[in-house]
Amino acid sequence: MQNSPQVLCLGEVLWDCLADQLGRPFTEVKSWTPYPGGAPANVACALAKLGTTAGFIGCLGQDRWGQQLIELLDQHQVDRTGIQQREEPTRQVYVTRSEAGDRIFSGFGDHQTTDFADAYLQADALPESLFATADYLVMGTLALAYPETCGAIVQALRLAQKHRVKVWIDINWRPMFWPQPTLAKPMILDLLQQVQMLKLSEEEAQWLFNTTDPEQIAREYPQAGVLVTAGAKGCRYKISACCGHTEAFRVPVVDTTGAGDAFLAGFLHQCCARDFHYHGDFQDASLLKEMIRYASAVGALATLKPGAIASQPTAAEVQSFLDAHHRDSCRSSQLESS
Repeated sequence: MQNSPQVLCLGEVLWDCLADQLGRPFTEVKSWTPYPGGAPANVACALAKLGTTAGFIGCLGQDRWGQQLIELLDQHQVDRTGIQQREEPTRQVYVTRSEAGDRIFSGFGDHQTTDFADAYLQADALPESLFATADYLVMGTLALAYPETCGAIVQALRLAQKHRVKVWIDINWRPMFWPQPTLAKPMILDLLQQVQMLKLSEEEAQWLFNTTDPEQIAREYPQAGVLVTAGAKGCRYKISACCGHTEAFRVPVVDTTGAGDAFLAGFLHQCCARDFHYHGDFQDASLLKEMIRYASAVGALATLKPGAIASQPTAAEVQSFLDAHHRDSCRSSQLESS
């Protein structure tokens, strides 16, 4: 029997329909290939693949697309006690890609953003038993866009506080998901008062805080660690008294969808393995840098294949990747000194 999940991931699981032709606008794409995705589900599956028990909480349609996603979560051994189902369809989002593999979210086809089941997660159906045994709750901010699912977030935060579950937020700003995008910023900033770890991209940091400096952001939210990712430029961070920058690994990128989610899962997996829960646990600057380097490796490996979940690495693959880079670094140092 599967152990109670150490990490709960609340929000959307969906289908990313990736353009088969790179570098074309939406209207010129000839065909699309669906891949499972959705940031919270990506994190849950990545954690499970790395060896940390995870559970997913969200709402799916009672259709074949929803059933396939449930089967996928089962295959990854993600606890699905928190899944609800409704008559609305399971969300599909169309994603075009640049020649370099960077993605552009291009809408929902013939549907409006409120037409999908994940907009109607019910607060009174959240299983408290999951929170009673979990250590972390991971959420994005897309669920704030819909009144009923926003109510479920409020309830999840109450349960997290009651059971001393640490809250991690990945901003995951996608304006097209919001019926009223102008409401997003104040709602997100209010939510951040209750988090212990904040992960956001440079673009999201600039949008929310008019800065990409994690130290400045941390001054506004002193209870939270801050990770600011910048793709190929790496990650800057301020956690407890430690701050710094970690370079990204250079890899032949195929698709960046889900890379940030893989990064977050890699860092959280390291925290779980080392039993790091609170700000005070992050005192060793060199160890923290090593943990973020591990997360960067997970994120890099997730870009080598298309799809956010299909591309996620195992712990063995991450370790092999890190070992290979360490050997290459040693060889380079020897050549420079000879």
